[in-house]
Amino acid sequence: MIIAIDGTTASGKGTIAKRLAAHYGLPHMDTGRLYRATAVAALKEGVALDDEARLADVAAALDLNDFDEAELRTADAGKAASKVSALPKVRQALFELQRAFATQSGGALLDGRDIGTVIAPDADVKLWVDAAVAQRGQRRWKELSGYGEDVTLEQVIQQLRERDQRDQNRANAPAKMAADAVLIDTTDLTIEAAVEKALAAVEAALARGNRT
Repeated sequence: MIIAIDGTTASGKGTIAKRLAAHYGLPHMDTGRLYRATAVAALKEGVALDDEARLADVAAALDLNDFDEAELRTADAGKAASKVSALPKVRQALFELQRAFATQSGGALLDGRDIGTVIAPDADVKLWVDAAVAQRGQRRWKELSGYGEDVTLEQVIQQLRERDQRDQNRANAPAKMAADAVLIDTTDLTIEAAVEKALAAVEAALARGNRT
């Protein structure tokens, strides 16, 4: 069984993905970490964020063990990742890694922005997780503050709007809800309620005979 979970930043898709992966005993890949790691590595190595060829080389040589979660979750990492992820050669460099993970024996769960449309369009279950930008801003601001970043709520909300714009309008693999995906709107939901709603959506899909 392949489960594809896509959605916007700070919508809760990562938390939902982890919970569902644990529930179904599936290996989980947070594909956003690949792009964040590529961006962070590029910044460390002094590679310009528009140098597509060199960035693709950085992506191809990634070792996620070289990064800690805190440095991948900063606002700067997220902004840089959004720019890097728009480059076709970078996406191609990471495509095979993601596709191989998705199609491994026994199934897998991946979350990102183009899993259900590009990486695993044949997924058994597809979810799109979203929330109002103001609510996402609150969540992301609390997260960044927890990492010690000095940023205002207004700045975070604006950054999310810009990120959404870049992700949804890039020419290569834009972030969009697959035609056969189920929308999970977490704006007014607790984490537990959001997970329960997502679990119910998966079970409904399986009940329709989508399990492979």
